[in-house]
Amino acid sequence: MSKKAKFYVVWKGHKTGIFNSWEECRNQTHGYEGALYKSFNTLQEAKVAYNQNPYKFFNTTKQAKSKSISRQNIIRDSLSVDAACSGNPGVMEYRGVHVGSNKEWFINKFPLGTNNIGEFLAIVHALALMKEHKINIPIYSDSATAISWVKNKKCNTKLEVTTKTKPLYEVIKRAEEWLKNNNWNQQLIKWETEIWGEIPADFGRK
Repeated sequence: MSKKAKFYVVWKGHKTGIFNSWEECRNQTHGYEGALYKSFNTLQEAKVAYNQNPYKFFNTTKQAKSKSISRQNIIRDSLSVDAACSGNPGVMEYRGVHVGSNKEWFINKFPLGTNNIGEFLAIVHALALMKEHKINIPIYSDSATAISWVKNKKCNTKLEVTTKTKPLYEVIKRAEEWLKNNNWNQQLIKWETEIWGEIPADFGRK
């Protein structure tokens, strides 16, 4: 069953309006202090809401309290990973950032790749690094796809193999082999962006 479409109203952000995806909404609200936005199930609901006072759609006190309590559940002694891609495929990079200290643990860049591949490699890089240094803390990723690929020990990408992507595929092969030949105990936890905001490892280039 396909995921039900949602429409996002941005009353206050870099740009305001009605957007058809969470990614577009996030682009207009990320880094904007006091951004106001909300999702709706139908375009008609979104159009009606956009022309009304946004505060009628929020219980601000309850919402702020709920978000604050939710963020308390984030494990500070953990590593967050994320990827960024200029085009998809395009120039791709990934990195790992410690949640509590906001310290960057690693970063890597490739001339051609996809966001999903970057998210996958970031998790494997984190696992290998922790095994090498005997560290056992949770890993946060905002990509359910990448988490499932890691658990299945297979990067299920459809990126075409060419002379330009061959070096990346060599890295993917090494990552898959590492997963097959190593055990790990770290928790892989989905970062809930819509509740907690951007993951600490986010590149902030929306």
